Amino acid sequence: MLRLFAILLLLVTSPALAQGMKVFPALGGAADARTVTVYSSLDEPLARPMIAAFQAANPDIAVAYEDLQTVDIYDRVVAESDAGGPTADFAFSSSMDLQVKLANDGYAQESSVPLSSSWPRWANWRNTAYALTYEPAVFIYHKPSFAGAKPPATRAELIQYLEANADAIHGRIGTYDIERSGVGFMFFSRDQEQYSDLWTLVGAMGAAGVKLYSTTSAIVDRVADGRFVFGYNILGSYAAEAAARNPDLGIVLPADYTIVTSRIGLVPKAAANPDLGRRYLAFFMSAEGQTIMAQQLQIAALNPSVTGDNTANAMQQALGNQLRPVPVSPGLMVYLDQVKRARLIRRWNDALSIQ
Repeated sequence: MLRLFAILLLLVTSPALAQGMKVFPALGGAADARTVTVYSSLDEPLARPMIAAFQAANPDIAVAYEDLQTVDIYDRVVAESDAGGPTADFAFSSSMDLQVKLANDGYAQESSVPLSSSWPRWANWRNTAYALTYEPAVFIYHKPSFAGAKPPATRAELIQYLEANADAIHGRIGTYDIERSGVGFMFFSRDQEQYSDLWTLVGAMGAAGVKLYSTTSAIVDRVADGRFVFGYNILGSYAAEAAARNPDLGIVLPADYTIVTSRIGLVPKAAANPDLGRRYLAFFMSAEGQTIMAQQLQIAALNPSVTGDNTANAMQQALGNQLRPVPVSPGLMVYLDQVKRARLIRRWNDALSIQ
């Protein structure tokens, strides 16, 4: 019965039969073209410049691209691998903990590519899971609401601002719901490690009637149009893209410390075409791929050789030790410990209950 279930599951979730997959034919339409299958948490329309450039460099390769939620990427790779069939050739996800768990549990294979040896050490776990982006957690604010005044630039300043203005701004502060947002939970867990007065900050947000959301866009949109005055620990790539469209949206990289997260790419152990997965990974890491990501996808590049404003190089030169990147390591899996997770969420809810 278990084997039958596995076979049925494979039929339902096989990359070849996935219903939400977008196929980009090989350039020239060669009949013998091979196909690289990609599971990604990056929306397909946003990924098109990268796919187009990859195919320009690899005209004999078709790309089957499916954008999925981060949990679905993890579940699909595990289910398809356990069923004994093929899975994606390349998996790209913003859920650092789940990607590292795939690698740690044997669902990813070592992928040595041309830039493996020069990639930042914190961003490469055993040539198996690679951080490919550099995305800070930022403060965002509604500029007109701070006319003539500086927005908080540190967590201590944010506490002072919240305590002094709790009534005036009540219900107009936003952050992630750490119970429903994976990236929000990871940011907050890192805060616990970095900031000794964190629970005072949480209490101050509670007193100011903080609103909680599971998506970045829900917070960014409300700050941009003035419904909210401030957003805490917001994924910087989304904020930067929104700020480019809305001059009323301001961004602050916290001066006390700025957490930096990354999206992780890997080649699954059960990839049907692991050589193509490695080719896609190598292009993603290349100067060309990273430049496209920074300039067209508006996601900061990590490749040390890529220069320009939207890069790790630029941020590191400007901010130095203020930046605290999350290392790609098994330590990330502590965020998946259900007992520790439940304890942290319970304390979080208790601290916010004064609102």
